[in-house]
Amino acid sequence: MSDHTPSQYDLWQSARLSVAPMMDWTDRHCRVLHRHLSRHTLLYTEMVTAPALVRGGATHLLDYSRQEHPVALQLGGSDAHELAQAAVMGHDWGYDEINLNVGCPSDRVQSGTFGAILMKSPDLVAECCAAMIAAQPAEVTVKCRIGVDDQDPHVVLPDFLQRVSDAGVRRFTIHARKAWLQGLSPKENRDIPPLDYDLVYTMKQQFPDLHISINGGITDLDLAQQLLDRGLDGIMIGRAAYHSPSDILCRADAMIYGQGQDSDPISVVHQMMPYIREHVANGGRLNQITRHMLGLFTGRPGARLWRRVLSERAHKSGPDLVLEALDHITTNA
Repeated sequence: MSDHTPSQYDLWQSARLSVAPMMDWTDRHCRVLHRHLSRHTLLYTEMVTAPALVRGGATHLLDYSRQEHPVALQLGGSDAHELAQAAVMGHDWGYDEINLNVGCPSDRVQSGTFGAILMKSPDLVAECCAAMIAAQPAEVTVKCRIGVDDQDPHVVLPDFLQRVSDAGVRRFTIHARKAWLQGLSPKENRDIPPLDYDLVYTMKQQFPDLHISINGGITDLDLAQQLLDRGLDGIMIGRAAYHSPSDILCRADAMIYGQGQDSDPISVVHQMMPYIREHVANGGRLNQITRHMLGLFTGRPGARLWRRVLSERAHKSGPDLVLEALDHITTNA
């Protein structure tokens, strides 16, 4: 747990750039790596379902490292009372923000009546958010789509934002694609529905007092800065930040926040070593951390050997393997 309680201003500033919550990817080890790459970027957990916390007692899903702040807990669910209880747990654990998932299109999420299917139930989302806000003091935010299935986003999205903001939510991240709950897989839903950035710009103009971040199809910081320059409040980047973290996060503090210098991935590897050694000493496996580090040197000489050493041997090796793999980068620097 943590006693870290940032002001809303801190979070709204941090949310100029965030790394999207991604199942099986943005776990606590991934977030520690990303925090070493960028001091300011807002980080999100994988989605944690409220039933798992409240009914299942799976509090281990809340564990994180103090160095991850600012860090947000993303919840999935559709029962207002249960979400309120889960939000209290998240706040008590020290999370800086509680985010409600109204964007995930997976079958499992649909069967649980949460995620993107909630775009069809804005009043329920508003009820859930109001309960979460009333139950604890951490800021409650929403990540949503522009619509689902045959909905008209130009009608649905402004109505959704109005109803949910009336419940007290001031910050939204909008994935600028529809989700097709019938006919497309979750993977296809990340790429096939067309992006509509202009609609998100229109929402910012229509709701100027809301903090609106955009998500979807953003693969580099230059595009992120262009979107910010057009008047949006924040940018959320997903797969590009995971697969090529140095390209996105090493430049983020200086470029997006105007603070500090670019970070150096070689130095970051050395900074990660105490965390790696502690994890392994406590019975963890090396590859639980190094799987998130494979893309650190994408495009640099030695990157292929770095990836090969870690991917082929980390499951049965100790922490010093990371330094052995790093030799392939430093000797080519």
